[in-house]
Amino acid sequence: MENANNILKKVTGISISDYAYELPDEKIAKYPLEERDQSKLLVWENGSIQDSQFGNLPEFLPSNSLLIFNNTKVIRARLHFQKETGAKIEIFCLDPVDPSDYQIAFQTTQSCIWKCMIGNQKKWKGEPLRKIIRIDDVEIELCAKQTDPENDKSLIRFSWNNSNFEFSRIIEHAGSLPIPPYLNRETEQSDLERYQTVYSKIKGSVAAPTAGLHFTEKVFNHLTEDGHELAELTLHVGAGTFQPVKSETISGHEMHSEHLYISRDFLKKLIHHSGKKIAVGTTSVRTLESLYWLGVQALNNPEINPDDLKVSQWEAYPEKDRQIEANTALQELIQLLDRNLIDYLSASTQIIIAPGYQFRIVDGLITNFHQPQSTLLLLISAYLGEEWRRIYNHALANDYRFLSYGDSNLYLKS
Repeated sequence: MENANNILKKVTGISISDYAYELPDEKIAKYPLEERDQSKLLVWENGSIQDSQFGNLPEFLPSNSLLIFNNTKVIRARLHFQKETGAKIEIFCLDPVDPSDYQIAFQTTQSCIWKCMIGNQKKWKGEPLRKIIRIDDVEIELCAKQTDPENDKSLIRFSWNNSNFEFSRIIEHAGSLPIPPYLNRETEQSDLERYQTVYSKIKGSVAAPTAGLHFTEKVFNHLTEDGHELAELTLHVGAGTFQPVKSETISGHEMHSEHLYISRDFLKKLIHHSGKKIAVGTTSVRTLESLYWLGVQALNNPEINPDDLKVSQWEAYPEKDRQIEANTALQELIQLLDRNLIDYLSASTQIIIAPGYQFRIVDGLITNFHQPQSTLLLLISAYLGEEWRRIYNHALANDYRFLSYGDSNLYLKS
């Protein structure tokens, strides 16, 4: 059996140039189709490729499949301010810092601190930025201030002068929805609906889990009629999902950290479901596979504080933990919840899934087509092997639409 050091060395030595392909701009879908479920569906199963339509998805799923969806909701994370000099500053909210819990941060009524990216940073000299917004005919002044301009310019304190309004409503009226940068256009009114899944619930993402954009009530009804089960998890998608790999090998790429929330009932369903587990989107894959490693942590350290649970970037490649059964790891998470008298697991993950990774929980995957030389393409290759290139060549030759608003894939292995 190959030892952990050799596995990790192979993974970190992966050259990102091996995951390049030519993606003409005209192949990138700049807008969604009029009907969500009318997109194309490429079905790959054990090496065979079929072309279909997304509305036919239930017909291709193994019987008694469990489809797992990420119910996160994209927030209007881009906030634009204008200084008295006329200089425009963009503040892009990434993660809440004080309070650090997403739900509590959105419920604050006076101020909160977020980690942000700043556009036109050099023009901002540290003075408070202000803008007037109107909610229900009430005029509110929103203020943004760097908490410590000398040490960390990315921590921004937001405050507003009316405690009748929570931050969730403030940002809903003050911000704009952050569509992907490769669309090369401004956010439009139609994006407010179409860059959200129909099942989005929990606010916190700055990018949509785009594999879910194809689903409609009609597809959901078809799925349940055919005997498939549905389950939801939450992973708040970060801006790092669009971050290109700039290093020659992935050893030099730092994965972004994302927050996940899992219920006790969800863990029980994962353990007891006898059919295939199909992840809807790479964010669901990252969450499901992270659960395994969180369970391993709890198994190795039963006294661990749930608040300290975090999957680091390279944690998924030790050989010694390959023998732990998935259900054993998941059951340990339930016991951790029991010991701490809580019903929900809150953790973060920085996991990188690349060729050489051994999947523990995910049996199949529904996803879109991803950017060249991206960590998402590495994840796809980890599941498909070199088949990814044949699939992508087929899609390019058969007029599939690529990236966030593009067409879909279903990948299945026996």
